[in-house]
Amino acid sequence: MKRKIYLLFLLIIICGSSLFGQQKYTFSQFWDETGDFIKQPGNWTGSDWLKIGAITASTFLIMETADQPIRNAVLKDQRYYYSVPIVFGRMWGELYAPCVLFGGFAIHSLLTNDIGTRKIAYEIGQASLYAGAINYLLKLAIGRARPYMEEGKSSFHPFSSLFNIDNQSFPGGHSTAAFVLSTVLSRNAKPVWLKILAYLPAALTFVSRVYQDQHWTSDDFAGAACGYFIATWVVDQHENNKSIVEISSAYPLSIRIAL
Repeated sequence: MKRKIYLLFLLIIICGSSLFGQQKYTFSQFWDETGDFIKQPGNWTGSDWLKIGAITASTFLIMETADQPIRNAVLKDQRYYYSVPIVFGRMWGELYAPCVLFGGFAIHSLLTNDIGTRKIAYEIGQASLYAGAINYLLKLAIGRARPYMEEGKSSFHPFSSLFNIDNQSFPGGHSTAAFVLSTVLSRNAKPVWLKILAYLPAALTFVSRVYQDQHWTSDDFAGAACGYFIATWVVDQHENNKSIVEISSAYPLSIRIAL
């Protein structure tokens, strides 16, 4: 089912781009930027590799020192398994969340011819597709067993199955999707308080997936980093081209463009 939703999402951005992209944010632009995204590792500088190394080292450190103790702690008290923050956090990371937000901003752009909401819709779709593809390839290649399988934190089954989600714990898919959404929304917000607030749902996603025993903490850390950096790269492509959207704190739904 999730794969079908992902394919539907791809179809939506392709069709949506052709509908509302008369001058900016078209499928042609998406295709060109996808080529640039694929070629990015060849253009990385020393600082980029340093960031990758720091994330990798941090993930390994969490895996070795924190994964099991944190799981032991949260399993002692499951009273909040179906609480509103935990359930909302899970929902923010579901595959339908970027579809819904993409559709909402795209429809607003179609109705009002607003370049601001067009930009946000485009970035949500673009970053979600990139992050989803990378996340799935890593899950398949690494094949880490989920904590509820009771195989321990060091159980890996690389390339064991295309569809066996029990061995697709790393990196956390919900956290990847959640941090894509929150990063795009935060980067398109003007006031600092709104930029910070945009990350609250993503933080709840991180917590909920660990609390509900679907992921190890290191899974969610790596997924969050993946979502954040991919979304940041996507937004940078458009803001570097002088198309900056500012969301007013006084009127959260109003958008103005700084050219």
